[in-house]
Amino acid sequence: MQKNKRLSSTDGSVQGSGCQPDNSPQPKRTLSVAPMLDLTNRHYRYMARLISRNAWLYTEMINANAIIHGNSDKLLAYHPQEQPVALQLGGSDPTALAQAAKIAAGYAYNEINLNCGCPSPRVQQGAFGACLMREVTLVAQCLNAMQDAVSIPVTIKHRIGLDKETAYQPLADFVGTLREQTACRIFIVHARNAWLEGLSPKDNRDIPPLRYDYVYRLKQEFPDLEIILNGGVTTNEQISQHLQYVDGVMVGREAYHNPMLMRSWDAEFYGSRQPAVEYEALVEQLIDYTQQQLAEPDHSLRHMARHYLGLMHGLQGARQWRRMLSDAALLKDNNASLIAAAWQAVKNSSPSQFSTSI
Repeated sequence: MQKNKRLSSTDGSVQGSGCQPDNSPQPKRTLSVAPMLDLTNRHYRYMARLISRNAWLYTEMINANAIIHGNSDKLLAYHPQEQPVALQLGGSDPTALAQAAKIAAGYAYNEINLNCGCPSPRVQQGAFGACLMREVTLVAQCLNAMQDAVSIPVTIKHRIGLDKETAYQPLADFVGTLREQTACRIFIVHARNAWLEGLSPKDNRDIPPLRYDYVYRLKQEFPDLEIILNGGVTTNEQISQHLQYVDGVMVGREAYHNPMLMRSWDAEFYGSRQPAVEYEALVEQLIDYTQQQLAEPDHSLRHMARHYLGLMHGLQGARQWRRMLSDAALLKDNNASLIAAAWQAVKNSSPSQFSTSI
């Protein structure tokens, strides 16, 4: 990390003060965790980084105007261990996006990503998200304004189409136009259409059919672009299959609800020879981190522990872990020792499952 980063006195978070991004070589974007509203905040990302040292992590989408007019430290500060970490911005005003990107660059993010895939009505009312796919010229202006404002890569995340459009060519035209008119070379493609009417944001993640072949075709048609596939990926076997056709895979809710899916990523996809993190060591590090965070005002155990609920997915005792870390009566004391107690309950539920290191 660069020496000119300003760290808060107790929790070690990166805060804005003319910080510069870490210029050391970054891992490839072979794997990444998708930006997810209300889920991929700094507490989840810190845990994810303890599991995988190489996967790229993304913030939840943040409105550009919120950064400009709000508390940027509250919105943008993060722990330096999270890097490589990318900020996803929402907006459609090139000037505002450029201003927000410039502010964010002061927090040493490694990438700025423009959201052109969110279909929620609230986002549509702000004239950004997936509806921007109808305005490729404006998207190009947004990307160019942001790239002119920062020295780090500016990327885009979008869908394969809108509503019930089934043709491939509009998608290729969208990507091809941005390739010609901007410096953007990293395209994260959610392999579903976004239905702007008739479906909730949740249904938009499940009902529109997946068309992975369209994402594969983009890589064939634009081999100079870095094409990252997103949508419906739940296993490492699926990741391996997709990586035969694209440069990277972005995993969403499976990485949130079953974060130990990421445990083998460094060895399997990055060739790391370092041993995978063990549960015991991971829990100990989370307890240390939580204690540091609780020393800061406005931090509560409830807000952190909710991101740890899926950590024991698939283990005996997982239900007890979830129950204890979501029990309001137990959480009210705001004591990180609750995590240790929940972990002990998992171990007590079946000591034999931990007879060897896992």
